[in-house]
Amino acid sequence: MEWFPETWSTVWEWIKQRDTLFAWIGSLSLIILIISAIAVPVIIRRLPSDYFLENSEGAEAIRDEHPVLRILFLILKNLIGGILVIGGIIMLVTPGQGLLTVVIGLLLMDFPGKRRLEIRLVCFGPLNKAVNWIRRRANQPPFELPESPGKNAS
Repeated sequence: MEWFPETWSTVWEWIKQRDTLFAWIGSLSLIILIISAIAVPVIIRRLPSDYFLENSEGAEAIRDEHPVLRILFLILKNLIGGILVIGGIIMLVTPGQGLLTVVIGLLLMDFPGKRRLEIRLVCFGPLNKAVNWIRRRANQPPFELPESPGKNAS
């Protein structure tokens, strides 16, 4: 193939030798796409509209559970959140709702500075528009956001 550069030929050969790897990556991408297409809208619809406000009861409601169940729930929630973040990052370069999946994963996880990051992400124009579109379709009010994202967010 004269029109096909030699370096691309080498890359093509490398890919052909690893067709099983690419089949697994493609399958994983498809599975994550399906899971996120179902899970992300459900989670967005279920969050209270005041979740991102400083005095929100929705963000604190989980902490009032039984201590043993809370630890198990915390481990499970962080594990699922981590999987969603990784899947969302993968979906930034493969088919899927990458940014929304990353945000939902971060919402599930617990780490220092999480609240400030959540508010900054959800205030990002295109993401805010997408999230509130999902809520509008479910007859839910849009998220109430603080006046200045990043300040007064613990």
